[in-house]
Amino acid sequence: MHNDDSIREAVRDRYAEHAVKRTSCCGSGSSCCSSSVSAGTAVPEGAYDVADLSALPDDANLGLGCGNPLAMESLAHGETVVDLGSGGGIDCFLAARKVGPTGRVIGIDMTPEMIALARRNAERGGYDNVEFRLSEVESMPLEDDTADIVISNCVINLVPDKRRAFAEAFRVTRPGGRISVSDIVTTEALPELARKSVAAYVACLGGASTLNDYLGAVRDAGYRQVEVVSDVAYAMDDEEADALAEAFRFDLPEGFDDDEVRRIAKLFHSVTVHAVKPG
Repeated sequence: MHNDDSIREAVRDRYAEHAVKRTSCCGSGSSCCSSSVSAGTAVPEGAYDVADLSALPDDANLGLGCGNPLAMESLAHGETVVDLGSGGGIDCFLAARKVGPTGRVIGIDMTPEMIALARRNAERGGYDNVEFRLSEVESMPLEDDTADIVISNCVINLVPDKRRAFAEAFRVTRPGGRISVSDIVTTEALPELARKSVAAYVACLGGASTLNDYLGAVRDAGYRQVEVVSDVAYAMDDEEADALAEAFRFDLPEGFDDDEVRRIAKLFHSVTVHAVKPG
């Protein structure tokens, strides 16, 4: 297995490239939290309202998510939102409009190029209630009980120590606050070769947990009322499975069984999970 530092470096390099080139993960053979549920989009079709997206800065939506953590959440004016892995700022800016000028949104990202891009987007869009901080999500520069809600969009699966990430999220969530995360999980444990693939890891696949393990990590952090509010399979047929499987082929042994790769691809689901910190 690759060590945590090499995984972080690979992930950081991939996302730095997306930030600099303003590219999504949905083309030219590149897979990165991209869903084949709807060809040409990085999130399940209809996850975001078109009118909401059209009001954002052009570079805020890089197509790096796998859902919409705000879709089934009601944000109130004056609330504080913390976004884990904020990227170009798409979910931060959508949240900022909902919490209003008395609210506060803090984006956390470990890639300097993404932070620079998000800050430019905030300035262009006049988002005075949004700030971005450079940090890994396992050790955030935030006070305890900061957030009314912690959100994340296809990022926890990229974190080597997911339990630590959820524990840190719990720390910064206020009592009575909640978490809403969209992420990629699997219906069963991935084979060793799939988990060893760096290409698959940075594509949000190799590091995916089983759904049961993922929910267990949320509960073990201290959250309660843990529920899956949306669940969409990534590959609905062999054609979609073959497209998704390309993320694994870069570093698999030559002649690896195609049927097995296709079977692995069909294990992936995009889910959104809600939970509450006891008050």
